[in-house]
Amino acid sequence: MRPDAPGNSGEVPVRRTQPVRVPAGATLLDADLAVPDGANGIILFAHGSGSSRHSSRNRFVAEVLQKAGFATLLLDLLTPEEEAEDRVSGHLRFDIALLARRLVAAAEWLHKEQSTRRLPIGCFGASTGGGAALVAAAMRPDRITAVVSRGGRPDLAGEALTKVRAPTLLIVGGNDGPVIGMNREAMARLGSAGAEVRLEIVPGATHLFEEPGSLEEVAGLATNWFALHLVLPKGLAAGGR
Repeated sequence: MRPDAPGNSGEVPVRRTQPVRVPAGATLLDADLAVPDGANGIILFAHGSGSSRHSSRNRFVAEVLQKAGFATLLLDLLTPEEEAEDRVSGHLRFDIALLARRLVAAAEWLHKEQSTRRLPIGCFGASTGGGAALVAAAMRPDRITAVVSRGGRPDLAGEALTKVRAPTLLIVGGNDGPVIGMNREAMARLGSAGAEVRLEIVPGATHLFEEPGSLEEVAGLATNWFALHLVLPKGLAAGGR
């Protein structure tokens, strides 16, 4: 599927990608920042349990978003030392409150950075990262203004679901039965604060969207959602003053 985002002329914008370190309290998190020329928004990625900014699935979606004119920040939610600890304990990957706080810190950093400070921020969460993205959106509705969850665990957001105001798209594989149920239950609570919420089920896809064409479908849905709900103020661009 070729994403058909509004305003996409079909031209591939020039991308400037750089490794950065994002402060989250006393912790520094490794990340990859890509800012296409004339970007009309930036997408902050929250990876799933046991994954990182090197996730091939998230990087594929990020590249599609970049071609559509969005900046992206692929962020490690844990430090290398924490990842080593988590491989033994498996505890930190499910510390949704910690992960959400770090997403909020990254959103604050983006709001201050020269190349991204005027861009509206969306969040793309996968698996447990979907729950963290929703908690972060509830914590800072003034910063995170749209959310897309891929195979997400919105149930992990708990009571924060009732406080989310950002338009939220939940994408689930058609063969991912338990997660479909979790997302449908979460929809009943999402939108309590007036947010638009939609559930898209990709036929034949499993939890990791490894089936041919399924990840392309995810990328297209995400691109169109962010193009619709992330609105850049008139006259402003990534390099604007």
